[in-house]
Amino acid sequence: MARKFKIPAVPKATPKNVRFPNDVIEGVEEAIRGKDTTFSAFVVAATRWALENLKEQESEQET
Repeated sequence: MARKFKIPAVPKATPKNVRFPNDVIEGVEEAIRGKDTTFSAFVVAATRWALENLKEQESEQET
C-alpha cells in the first residue's frame, strides 16, 4: 500500500531586523560556506540551541 502524501505545514514566522557586528556576519558566512543552508537558517538553529542551553542551565541552578 502506498503511503499518502501529506502536505507539510509551514511554521509561522515573523520577520525581524537584527543588526549583527561585521565580525559575526563574517564568522557565520565562513561557517556555512559550501554547506546547503542559509544565513537565516543558521541563526535560527543557533538561537534555538542557545535557548535550550539556557533552560538546562536554569534547571541545574534550581537543583
